[in-house]
Amino acid sequence: MSCAKIDPALHQPHKPSWIKVRLPSNPVFFSTKALISDLRLHTVCESAQCPNRWECWSQGTATFMIAGDRCTRACGFCAVTTAKPFALEEDEPQRVAEAVQRMKLKHVVITAVARDDLEDGGANHFARVIRAIRDADPSIIIEVLVPDFHADDSSIQIVLDAGPEIYNHNMETVERLTPLVRSRAKYRTSLQVLRWAKELSPKTVTKSGIMLGLGETEPEIFQTMDDLREVGCQVLTMGQYLRPTPDHLPVVEFITPQQFDLYGEIARKKGFAHVASGPLVRSSYHAADFHPVAR
Repeated sequence: MSCAKIDPALHQPHKPSWIKVRLPSNPVFFSTKALISDLRLHTVCESAQCPNRWECWSQGTATFMIAGDRCTRACGFCAVTTAKPFALEEDEPQRVAEAVQRMKLKHVVITAVARDDLEDGGANHFARVIRAIRDADPSIIIEVLVPDFHADDSSIQIVLDAGPEIYNHNMETVERLTPLVRSRAKYRTSLQVLRWAKELSPKTVTKSGIMLGLGETEPEIFQTMDDLREVGCQVLTMGQYLRPTPDHLPVVEFITPQQFDLYGEIARKKGFAHVASGPLVRSSYHAADFHPVAR
């Protein structure tokens, strides 16, 4: 793989044939969109311009993004708006729980913008959403995709105490590229978040994800896998970085589906319990394919 330095003016490689997104035709897509609008909810599917939103919404699934749609960070890969956030909406947990019930979900993913303006980073809001969903349906599998909370163990504990089955925090990229790709976040801090999550709640499944095609090398990918396994991470997702707008970091390289398959096999051999690896794989893509052992 290329080790080229990322330059915002870098010529973009031609998008290959395997990067295809089908437009919606299933009526379920439109009913999902209407429900989300009706309950005044945000999804990372729309805010982050996820390439799979047509497929997922057509299957009646979505990843809910809580605590607003304004992020306090400005990562070079992310399409979510960076701005001063609004106040938290006190009834949002109940609205998310209602959406989960109306969509008849068995596995729900809850994520959030980074809220560095809040003392707890939004941890208590995460906990309220988890408990509202659990009150509505005790059998549902709840997965959270959380920011780093500045590796504050008290915030991590607040989320874990609410009882999610899966605690996901993304590394996003390899260590060398982290300062360029991520805003404020640090590679070692993210590893510490995953380490503490596993230590604080050993029965909770920990999960992380990385994007490829930003200029990382194969040894760096394998080192990131090893680092994640060293902190007890059990589930890994790997997908192709796609530039959301010309103002974001360019794609350095498009990784072939065959190469993604190879990386997936290597990750499994390194001990990950579940791996999703492919060009259009994202953190929440087919999240329900992994079934954690019941507590």
